[in-house]
Amino acid sequence: MDNSTWVANHTGQLDFILMGLFSQSKHPALLCVVIFVIFLMALSGNSILILLIHSNAHLQTPMYFFISQLSLMDVMYISVTVPKMLMDQVMGVNEISASECGMQMFLYLTLVGSEFFLLAAMAYDRYVAICHPLRYSILMSHRVCHLLVSGCWFLGSVDGFMLTPVTMTFPFCKTREIHHFFCEVPALMKLSCSDTSLYETLMYLCCVLMLLIPVTVISSSYSFILLTIHRMNSAEGRKKAFTTCSSHMTVVILFFGAAIYTYMLPSSYHTPEKNMIVSAFYTILTPVLNPLIYSLRNKDVTGALKKMLNMGSV
Repeated sequence: MDNSTWVANHTGQLDFILMGLFSQSKHPALLCVVIFVIFLMALSGNSILILLIHSNAHLQTPMYFFISQLSLMDVMYISVTVPKMLMDQVMGVNEISASECGMQMFLYLTLVGSEFFLLAAMAYDRYVAICHPLRYSILMSHRVCHLLVSGCWFLGSVDGFMLTPVTMTFPFCKTREIHHFFCEVPALMKLSCSDTSLYETLMYLCCVLMLLIPVTVISSSYSFILLTIHRMNSAEGRKKAFTTCSSHMTVVILFFGAAIYTYMLPSSYHTPEKNMIVSAFYTILTPVLNPLIYSLRNKDVTGALKKMLNMGSV
């Protein structure tokens, strides 16, 4: 290794090569168009949902406030990875600088961590609404909701600030090729020429903690919710409660399932191809599914959308 290569590798000024999804596809142009359409659907779907929630008085409730935050995270989430991936494919360039890689990693980790805790806050909100309806306005006041959301963003950023600097300070001298379509921590760690076993163990424990707290809150909330639904005398009340909760549980299973695979399963279960497919699922598909899950099964949202469309056609 010559001096210039060593300096580049050890000062973080090295450009990485993102191998990406398109290198695995037999029809990269078609895949590019499909991902672009999904990206536009995710942006428009989440943006419309945010607009509806903030413009309709009937949707000014804690539950929809949390949903609007989820949509905001999804818009940012997909915007961190997909635009660069598409531009690289169109321009025929697949390099990313160390600083860009670090920024992408930080934003990604922050948004993932924030969404973990937001989903837990949404489960708690449903628990209070169904199990303690008379105290709902007090327990889920405007101030409490903003504190919960601020806490979610803060805890997510802690994850980003903890993992990004450590990951980016490792010496990378094996290869410049990242077998992924964005700078994800596990993919980048494979390029390091130093022993990363201790860091990987600490990262695993960090991820367990980041997942354990939200999963505990979510599972506890829904255990109490199921007991309360079972005791309800009204069939209509049971149906409404179950519909609301099932939408949220669908999102939780999709998001947490992919995250558990990526960060908690042993490396023997992983291949670059599998990792990219799973990452594509929760970074590209989940943001477009969330607004569909929360809108198509929700009469309040569909009603607000129809009202907005009728106003636009007048």
